[in-house]
Amino acid sequence: MNRVKNKVALITGGASGIGLSAATLLAKEGAKVVIADFNIEGAKEAAQSLVKEGYEASVIFLDAGDAKSIEAAVEFTVEQYGSLTVLFNNVGLTNLRKDLDVVNIDLDEWDRLVNVNLKSVLLGSRFAIPHMQKAGGGSIINNASMAAFASDQTRTAYGATKAGVANMTKNIATQYGKDKIRCNAVAPGLILTPAAKSNMPQEMLDIYSKFNALPYHGEADDIGYAVVFLASDESKFMTGQTLQIEGGHYLANPTIADTNNWVASLQNKA
Repeated sequence: MNRVKNKVALITGGASGIGLSAATLLAKEGAKVVIADFNIEGAKEAAQSLVKEGYEASVIFLDAGDAKSIEAAVEFTVEQYGSLTVLFNNVGLTNLRKDLDVVNIDLDEWDRLVNVNLKSVLLGSRFAIPHMQKAGGGSIINNASMAAFASDQTRTAYGATKAGVANMTKNIATQYGKDKIRCNAVAPGLILTPAAKSNMPQEMLDIYSKFNALPYHGEADDIGYAVVFLASDESKFMTGQTLQIEGGHYLANPTIADTNNWVASLQNKA
């Protein structure tokens, strides 16, 4: 308890999934949280639940593709709680129907994902940093993805924007470290958020299981707890880093799973 006591945190995309986990855990560890989301009803429900439990939480509508909306969320946070010391740039989009390979990708979708996935991180940080400077420091946490470090048959824009988030994290850390502003990122692998559970068939989940080092998939709280750590003073000497939280899915030679199955089949025949 109280790992982030008296800190003020703005969580973008905080109404569900990883954002909701982070907002909930930050509040329970003592932070005053603002949940900003396009899904304003979901954000209100999340905040009301926290308030009923005795924690401090507020809500504001956020369109992460609109600079004025991002600035308004930052200013609302400061007006509500007097400062801003933690920013979790969590919003991210993907569209498997339009975000295709390089030849076939919808270019309007490319622009949309660059705007929402990457520019929103720039703008959120741009508007938050002056307030963190006034507060004597702060922690910016960006949601990247393992797609930043691995290629794919599709999701060209998603991977490129998330790679940009990982690199921007280093730039922010370098440029504002002397102001006691830290910037780190989390890079989730497959996380069983409600969206993932509803959109991924069991066959796809089984493929991921095959290549995980661990015998289970990640949950939203696996990322939420990492966000709490990065927001807290426990990580005060850590900046510019991207934590890869992916169950060891990308850890080994990609032939390991099939090789193990082949060896097992030989042993069964012996």
